[in-house]
Formats: sequence, C-alpha cells, structure tokens
Amino acid sequence: MKIVGVNHVQVNVSPAELAKARDFYLEFLGMSEIHRPDIFKSQGFWFSAGGREMHIGVEENVDRKATRAHVAYEVDDVVAWRRKIEAANLPIKDQPKIPGFDRFHFRDPFGNNGELIGRI
Repeated sequence: MKIVGVNHVQVNVSPAELAKARDFYLEFLGMSEIHRPDIFKSQGFWFSAGGREMHIGVEENVDRKATRAHVAYEVDDVVAWRRKIEAANLPIKDQPKIPGFDRFHFRDPFGNNGELIGRI
C-alpha cells in the first residue's frame, strides 16, 4: 500500500472573491479551466496546472495570511515570474535556496500563499 501521486490541490477564497479568483488563476497565472462536476453544492472552479488539478473553493472567515501552507508551482522561468509578480504588486518573500532550484513565495490577491520554483 502506498501513495501513488498527487491528484489535486485546493485553495479557498471568500464567496465574494470567487469571480476575481477565477480571473487570477485563469488569466494571470495562465491555467486552463477544466470541467467541475455539477455534483457539488458549494461554488468553485477547477483548473489544469501542468498534469495536476488546482481547485478553487469558497470558505469564509479564514485569515489566509496567517498560514505558511502553500502550493508550489514549478515554472520554466522563475526570474520572469518574479518580475510578473512584482509588477502586479503582490507580496514576495524569498525562501532559502534548495540545491538545483530558485524559488520564492508570494500571496495571491486573496491571501493564499504560493511558491514559484524553477530548476537552475
């Protein structure tokens, strides 16, 4: 018995920010929206994030800025992504270097912590 992989990750936003979150993950981060089955009672969107799924759900009364929990997105050009994140005035926090990688954390407009990591 073993874990065979990661199927998806989910981050949450307040219901009032759901449309803005869809635009951020679709347009700014460049993910592709995929079908979300109609079986769910809650609101949300699903995206394709390089061979994995990224789910955006809703949750109220959570201080997302108080957690270090994060999703790490592997990118092809971490320097270009840093410039894009800086240009959008999203907060960046440098992280200790991991051998073979350059990386940094940022907060999306909804307070969720994200990491962009690229091989060097």
